Amino acid sequence: MTAPFDISTFEPSERSLRPRFDWWQALVRVLSSIEAVRDGRAMYVLLAAFSGAGLALASAQSSFGRGEMKWAIGQGAAALFIAFYGSTAAGLLSMDRALGRPSRDVGQAIEDALGIGHRVLVTLIVMGLLGAVVAAGLLGLYWLSGLPRIGPWLFVLVVPVTVLVIGLVLMAAAVVVAPLTGPTVWSGASSVESVRLLLHLIRERLLQAGVLMGGLSLATGLVGAACSVFVMVGGRVMAEACIFVLGVDVNPQVLMAGLFGYGLHSINAAGIPKEAYPYISSATVGGGVVFALALVMPTLVYLRGVCEVYLALMAADKAE
Repeated sequence: MTAPFDISTFEPSERSLRPRFDWWQALVRVLSSIEAVRDGRAMYVLLAAFSGAGLALASAQSSFGRGEMKWAIGQGAAALFIAFYGSTAAGLLSMDRALGRPSRDVGQAIEDALGIGHRVLVTLIVMGLLGAVVAAGLLGLYWLSGLPRIGPWLFVLVVPVTVLVIGLVLMAAAVVVAPLTGPTVWSGASSVESVRLLLHLIRERLLQAGVLMGGLSLATGLVGAACSVFVMVGGRVMAEACIFVLGVDVNPQVLMAGLFGYGLHSINAAGIPKEAYPYISSATVGGGVVFALALVMPTLVYLRGVCEVYLALMAADKAE
């Protein structure tokens, strides 16, 4: 017979003494990122960035249509520059909110974004190079599998290894590298520190990051769906009311074009009376403003959410 187990002699291992990850608190923290729609400064920065980037992109399309390739390339690069650094400034403001520290001024946020935005690009390039090294290693395994005699036997191991590695790399890129590179830099990390933090999160917090990013995707999707419903319903009522009150004899879809991001060039002018042109032009401009706001809302929630995900994962590391 075996001796009865004496619980007084049980000594838990160091790993069992670690506090468990608080899933509920982390999910609540991520879902609370919906409150980001009340952040006026971040909304202002994002709206200005999207408007500027959209204007530059429209100018690039016009230049491309005229065959002016140099101007088109320059204006397209300007659109990317405005969108990237504007999003970085909004991310800094979102990180201030997530950390509970006083929010910096809009001008200061833009200045800081211009000073640290390159760190995000450097980190992404380094992580991309590491991914290329992994891909080269997998290609080497496939090359070895093509050798005579040992190749077919080696391929038995290569298949499960490559499937697992590719799956893990794609998951790490989707739930850690792509969304959390920005928050690491926004919290003050250098490019080298950012790479180290991302590798640590991939090694230790990949599962938690995946679940939290799933919750954030749900919150962002709900905000985006709500904005779409409001825009569609409000736009239809607006168009019908304008036709009835102003007496403009046009299809309601024409007055709603700007609400869905379309411009005057996308409207078929056939059959539209001349007196309706000023109203259509005004509706397109005003609808474009509403479209930009509807696009900014889910983006704000996403930026605040990735900050909350990063801070939740780092808080768990600190607790352990």
